[in-house]
Amino acid sequence: MCAPELDFRGYSLPKMSSPQPLRLRANLRLDRCLYFQICPLCRLGSMFPHFEERHADSPFVERIWKTRSEKAGSLTSISTTVWSMVIAECRGRLSISLHGPETGASCKTFPDGAEWFGIIFKLGTFVPDILPGSFIDRHIVLPDTSGRSFSLGHSTWQVPTYENADTFVNQLVRAGILVHEPITNAVHQGRSQSLSLRMVQYRFRRSTGLSQRTIRQIQRARYAAALLKQGASIFDTVCEAGYSDQPHLTRSLKHFIGLTPAEIPSTPIIAL
Repeated sequence: MCAPELDFRGYSLPKMSSPQPLRLRANLRLDRCLYFQICPLCRLGSMFPHFEERHADSPFVERIWKTRSEKAGSLTSISTTVWSMVIAECRGRLSISLHGPETGASCKTFPDGAEWFGIIFKLGTFVPDILPGSFIDRHIVLPDTSGRSFSLGHSTWQVPTYENADTFVNQLVRAGILVHEPITNAVHQGRSQSLSLRMVQYRFRRSTGLSQRTIRQIQRARYAAALLKQGASIFDTVCEAGYSDQPHLTRSLKHFIGLTPAEIPSTPIIAL
């Protein structure tokens, strides 16, 4: 079965010159350092040796990636706050799917001889007809109208490629199918709003599918995992990521990352 299960998404973690002792600058924003792309121990290795990614021109997109598998396997997909579109092709079959935010770690399987490319959208970007909250912890396969086209927003679209993904996203924006909620940026950056608290919460959740609390929990867990991957001690990670104690850190990482703090440094992890 060739299900479009892969979805590489997240944020960029700045490299630190020395893994220990670990001291973050006071002005280093948590939301800017939450994604560790591939663990330092394996980089994708033999699992996905053909992985590529690039930044996008569109302000609606975090990044664009592609890869292919040479053999079947499985991996642990960690929690993420963003959603993405994934185009998968396996043994002549093409599928286009939307992968929602993930609120817990899960096991993903993938077949041999498959190819994927994905568009990771920024927090607050959404399709009004298919809100992120409607496909949390799952994916939606979009209906195809022919071999190389699919339906989205009551319109038919040609299947994009890794090379023309920016043009495709711009077309969706111009057609009003893809929009961005500016409140998410303001809330994430701590800027005050003239709207009522209830309205801010409603618009934030509508555009992301998640509460601000859940997003903070996921981001903190990803950040803590990144610190452990870079060599920080469990004690330093508890302090730097703002956990109350080691059991608190352990519960969070087991739920959102699928591993204990002791397992993370030596376990290959791919942020999906």
